[in-house]
Amino acid sequence: MSDKPPRPKTTLDKDLKKITRVEAAAQAQGQAVARVGLALLFLVAVWIFTSMQGGVFTSFVVAAAVIGGYMAMNIGANDVANNVGPAVGSKALTLVGAIIIAAIFEAAGALIAGGDVVSTIKDGIIDPSLMPDAATFMTAMMAALLAAALWLNLATYLGAPVSTTHAIVGGVMGAGVASTGFGAVDWGTMGKIAASWVISPLMGGVIAAAFLYFLKVNVLFKADKIKAARRWVPAVVAVMAGAFAMYLMTKGVKHVYKASVLEVAISGAAVYAAAFFWTRMRIDARAAGMENRTKSVNQLFVLPLIISAGLLSFAHGANDVANAVGPLAAIVSAADSGAILTKAGIPLWVMLVGALGISIGLLLFGPRLIRTVGEEITKLNPVRAFCVALSAAVTVLVASALGLPVSSTHIAVGGVFGVGFLREYLERRRDARHPAGALQALEAGALEGVHALEEATPELLHAPGTPADGDTGDGESKAVDKALRRKLVRRQHAWGIAAAWIVTVPLSAGLAAVLYVALRGAGVHP
Repeated sequence: MSDKPPRPKTTLDKDLKKITRVEAAAQAQGQAVARVGLALLFLVAVWIFTSMQGGVFTSFVVAAAVIGGYMAMNIGANDVANNVGPAVGSKALTLVGAIIIAAIFEAAGALIAGGDVVSTIKDGIIDPSLMPDAATFMTAMMAALLAAALWLNLATYLGAPVSTTHAIVGGVMGAGVASTGFGAVDWGTMGKIAASWVISPLMGGVIAAAFLYFLKVNVLFKADKIKAARRWVPAVVAVMAGAFAMYLMTKGVKHVYKASVLEVAISGAAVYAAAFFWTRMRIDARAAGMENRTKSVNQLFVLPLIISAGLLSFAHGANDVANAVGPLAAIVSAADSGAILTKAGIPLWVMLVGALGISIGLLLFGPRLIRTVGEEITKLNPVRAFCVALSAAVTVLVASALGLPVSSTHIAVGGVFGVGFLREYLERRRDARHPAGALQALEAGALEGVHALEEATPELLHAPGTPADGDTGDGESKAVDKALRRKLVRRQHAWGIAAAWIVTVPLSAGLAAVLYVALRGAGVHP
């Protein structure tokens, strides 16, 4: 081993570092420009394709198709992150793997189960009979679509996962008010949508936290984790499988097949039983070689988590593609029939614009929001991410049964916050009871808080030599106080995302009203 002192940094070293930073910044800028360029190529392709069709494809309809493609890309960039973000944050999936799975299942959901008819007036928030003519209706739909797309674009740039459904609802409401007055809006429906701002994240957070607490108490905090996992993990995984089966029956394929309540219940029970026995056999086969550690239990949830990411993406593609193509389908049907229709058939090319746009938006711009949901709010592992995914399916089912309006985006993000705040509460309580353990975890420097204690068994927490409260010295007391003040959920994300949720509907509405007036004033009409 050499005893020579390290070479002092020279001006050349500093210059090389500056050059490296400049090159990295230039590369990042070049990638951003390339992504924007590819997005523009897709929109140009939509414009060329629709321009060549003739018939009802006037310049107005062509412009609406391009805006529909733009909207679809923004849905892919923003909304899809909620389906795969937890899996990426828990390291169950790589970012590339998650994007590939989501793109495939989103497109499959849109094309297979997206339906051939959509509601042209999203959620019945305005009365189409009050529209004076089809031209006014088409202009209002274009303004609504463009306003929602612009807000989603801004929200994605700001790193805020928002509800695309709420964005288009706000757009339709604003355009409807601008074109026909406040009397056109169904304010009862709007009240239910406003209620979902609170209902969705609270239900998602509480249900995700409840499942995580159950797993911690019954599996992760047990002395023999493997024995506890063999007993409880198959049941919890089976609950997720059954919930997803019913979720897909009621939401994912509702446009293709209308299942009765009995069929949904039988499907859920059958899938629950199959998943229970399959998971039990899988754990029994692996138990002999598993270490009695939390990490081993986490690995049991990786495969179910990956499957759930695909199923959530499929259901999202089947349902939310209507947010992109609904107003576009309304414009095409009005141009074709000359009348205002509350239900419109979706031509295959319109569905393709929606499906491809969502996938392209995810591939080009999705990683930022995926990291926000999966990594930046709180630290996730497979167990926590599993609870978030399970919460998404269960919450939608419970809310549908109760007739409550919910947003899948708000549920998923609420679930992430729920598991984060539960961890924060449990670890503060544990630190208060065992200050020596808090000091050890604090000294370990674990990212965003104490994670070493989750590996501790009850025997370790009560081991001889662990001082009781008040036995530490002044310096250690301050360190313990610091440990107790740790926050495992980043508050700035909580407030920022909540603010984005609250302003989505009114901001989209205001922007749509302005755009409608501008389009009419500029003489842009069908």
